[in-house]
Amino acid sequence: MLENVVIDMIEKDPWRVEVLKAVETLGLPDCWVCAGFVRSKVWDELHGFEKRTELADVDVIYFDDTQLDESIEKELEKQLLTKMPNVPWSVKNQARMHIVNKFPPYASSVDAISKFPETVTALGVRLNGKQIELTAPHGLEDLFRFEIKPTPSFAQEPERSYYEHRISQKNWPAKWSKVKIINK
Repeated sequence: MLENVVIDMIEKDPWRVEVLKAVETLGLPDCWVCAGFVRSKVWDELHGFEKRTELADVDVIYFDDTQLDESIEKELEKQLLTKMPNVPWSVKNQARMHIVNKFPPYASSVDAISKFPETVTALGVRLNGKQIELTAPHGLEDLFRFEIKPTPSFAQEPERSYYEHRISQKNWPAKWSKVKIINK
């Protein structure tokens, strides 16, 4: 099962486990480390890279509809920086991000992840005790086939234009040679 393969990859990566442990100490509700943190690990492994691909940021998301002030997110980033100062932390409360993203309100962090731009980025992991949990609302097949596709939320205009611009900027095929952009 692909889910077990991804979890095994994360469990065997001491740096990623340390990141998950640092995030867990915050005790945030419905909290996940997501997007490139997971995708890059899988693609690095499947490309046989010895060295970890540098991440622009480590996306930490949570869902708390009682505290919507962005300053709280900045404070959480500072707390994480004290634990792991060399990590480019990005903390976002998904209870307010629908406004930024111009979507209807999200019901949870997993709902928000399902509305990320690409299926290969709509992924999250977290520690639950000592167990790593994975969420992949659009499955893992595209990730393992190296196929970049929009999620349903980004398949139509005007979101499609944002998706295409983002894919162009990210230029993932330059980093991972097996990656293909599928224009559906």
